[in-house]
Amino acid sequence: MSGNTRTVLITGGAKRIGAHLARAFGSQGWHVAIHYGRSHQEARALADELPSAETVSCDLDDWEAGPAMVRDLAERHGDWRLMVNCAAVFEFDDAVDMQPDTFEAAMQVNAGTPARMAQAFFTHARAPSGRRLIQITDQKLRNPNPDFFSYTLSKHALAATIPMLSMARSRPQDRVYGLAPGAILASHDQTENETEISHRMNLLRRKTSPDDIVRTALFLAEGPLASGETVYVDSGQHLVPQPRDVLFLART
Repeated sequence: MSGNTRTVLITGGAKRIGAHLARAFGSQGWHVAIHYGRSHQEARALADELPSAETVSCDLDDWEAGPAMVRDLAERHGDWRLMVNCAAVFEFDDAVDMQPDTFEAAMQVNAGTPARMAQAFFTHARAPSGRRLIQITDQKLRNPNPDFFSYTLSKHALAATIPMLSMARSRPQDRVYGLAPGAILASHDQTENETEISHRMNLLRRKTSPDDIVRTALFLAEGPLASGETVYVDSGQHLVPQPRDVLFLART
């Protein structure tokens, strides 16, 4: 157990970008709490790789489970400095035919529960040097298209928490940030070739790597950026208007 070691909770930390973040923070001497929903084996294997880590589980579709998990962690860790809300559901619907079940899941998992967990974090977590929250949003905030309609709405809702939570800070050393990635890993049902094409559909015509996200998160964890800011890490994708999700543009 971490005791008074600087601690980070990463939701969705067992797989994909969350796992990259967990490894990075672990290599920098943080105690990493790896949240998972159904990926128990992946979470346990990842925790075993890291110098100091634990696994925690809750269903983010449950209104009370996320805040309860936060309160439990806060009781056990004396220097819990950072929470990264990385977990998300990404299911297809569009602006012509929004699916109620898809919308409800996206709004709860991607926005409602992260907001409640953030509130619990700033209420209960102890960190003498200050607490920081990173909300993982999406470049779609600046570059919308009609695809993945409910997902995009939920990320707009999550982004709205950033300035409001920042304004509500009880201590000036606390910080709230947004980190907005572009296309990083293969998504949905992409083939390898589609991934290679779509991930270069940005201003710099380069692939944004998980390491780009990791370096940004490490900076936000301890750097001097003013609270309430969002950093776009997408090789300029949000500056290139796209009529559809790049997943589909790569198929044409």
